[in-house]
Parts: sequence; structure tokens; C-alpha cells
Amino acid sequence: MVTKSNPRVARKRRHARLRAKVMGTEARPRLCVFRSLNHIYAQVIDDTKQHTLTSASSLDSSIVAEAKQKTKLAAAESVGSLAARRARERGISRVTFDRGGYKYHGRVKALAEAARREGLIF
Repeated sequence: MVTKSNPRVARKRRHARLRAKVMGTEARPRLCVFRSLNHIYAQVIDDTKQHTLTSASSLDSSIVAEAKQKTKLAAAESVGSLAARRARERGISRVTFDRGGYKYHGRVKALAEAARREGLIF
């Protein structure tokens, strides 16, 4: 009998497939996205050292006040631009994008395009 898959399990499976191909290095770290129901998070990770170089989320103090009045899509754009600015401050200009098993659509796409506008190359 075929049963319906749990959406979280399916996303984890897709993310594992993606992570088999995508790896962040010191020269080109990984921009990883996690999307919850209400918030979105982005991290720039060096997988060779297993170290998070910088991060941003819709819960950051610089975004949280304006995010309450915006849509989730607009908050994702703010997180993308903040993550890119923080990465640029640390001297990171090229990253590998890890969409985290989510479709490149909606909030994930908005975050990625905002990061590109701020100068990240991926």
C-alpha cells in the first residue's frame, strides 16, 4: 500500500539529495535557507570547517520591527539583503545557494534575489 508522505520528511529527503551535491568551501561558502511557517532564516556556512560565518533572520532586531508591518515575502527580501550585507562585510562575495529542499519560489526566491541585488554572486 502506498501512503502519503509527510511534507517535512519529503523536504528533508530533497534537502539531503541537494546537500550531496552542494558544499560550502572557504572560498565559496554555502548560503543556506530555512523557512518556517512565520519566519525565514539564512546562514552563510563554511562546510570544510563546519562553521557558520554569518546569519540573518526575520527575528533579527533590525528587521523584526519592520517585518511585523510587512508581508512574509517582504520580510524574506529584508533577510536576503541583510544576509548579503553581513557577508560582504566579512569579505564574502561568492556563495553557493542551498535552497534547503524548498522550491525556488516565493519567499526563497525573494531572499535569493535580494541577496543578488546586494552584491552576492551565486
